[in-house]
Amino acid sequence: MSSIVTDRGVVHYETHGHGRPVILLHGWLESWDHWLSTMESLGRRYKTYALDFWGFGESGKQGDSFTVQDYIEMVNQFMERLGIMQAPIVGHSMGGTVSLGVALDHPERVQKVAVVGSPIVGDGLALFLRLSARRSLASLFYQIFPLGVRILSPIYARDWKTWYKMFERDVSRTTLESFHYSIASLRHIDLRPRLENIKVPTLGIYGRVDRIVNPKQGNVLAQGAPQANIHYFKKSGHFPMLDEPQRFYQTLQEFLNHA
Repeated sequence: MSSIVTDRGVVHYETHGHGRPVILLHGWLESWDHWLSTMESLGRRYKTYALDFWGFGESGKQGDSFTVQDYIEMVNQFMERLGIMQAPIVGHSMGGTVSLGVALDHPERVQKVAVVGSPIVGDGLALFLRLSARRSLASLFYQIFPLGVRILSPIYARDWKTWYKMFERDVSRTTLESFHYSIASLRHIDLRPRLENIKVPTLGIYGRVDRIVNPKQGNVLAQGAPQANIHYFKKSGHFPMLDEPQRFYQTLQEFLNHA
């Protein structure tokens, strides 16, 4: 286990492999080890850094009212503290939205950006996530969320048993404040007016049967980002790295390897 201290608390991270750095960012109610198999697949050519966002996993929970913008600054601080001047950034779900935000706010940090099932506009989130963003409902949803997800998990991931074990553990380490504020900020995100300012190669991977983020968000990214290349995985939901792992690893490696 590794960690650094930032101005808003400890950031826990794990590394694997050797070579050029790649930053990996997890999604909402997740933690770093959603990337474990991906890290192993990239380890021969890249040194991967998988972070826990503030308020999630093992990272600090001071304040707890963390937003997408806070996470953009967290990534910038993380890279600065570790002396990583520039790297590809890969993000799943909320982590992909943060990745695009880093490319926009700190373009000097980003060589390439890849997003996986990520919302570009908050309206692309499933209804239950949009409702979770309401303060009046957050407490109720925080309590019933694990049971609801347990019932519906077979429609979220093909290997739902493996995924649900990770989800159950991760949500138990998330406070109500982190639960609410992070999804509330994601609900109100709209990157469309700024996408044209992303000047680096951009990869989007979206599952055709994603029931958490509308896969049409890939079209939004393609229409706005000048160098966006979108791949739709026909058999995948919100977790292509679990649903079609070999195709996912190959697509990501080809993107990273291309000069």
